[in-house]
Amino acid sequence: MKESEYRSYDDLPLFLNAETVAKVLGVSPSSGYELMHEPGFPVLRVGNRMVVPKEQFIQWVNEHTGGGA
Repeated sequence: MKESEYRSYDDLPLFLNAETVAKVLGVSPSSGYELMHEPGFPVLRVGNRMVVPKEQFIQWVNEHTGGGA
């Protein structure tokens, strides 16, 4: 697993692209891209571009790591 360059959620940009998602999770860029195409992943489409709102990404991580309600 790759080490993330982000140390806290505060360091993240407001919207994450596939590359940033991959860096945060410590996976390959292609894995980040694949994840953004999974049903239920909080993706916002802006034209042809796909981004993930920071707060929804944090919520998704919490829900999928046992931290959610």
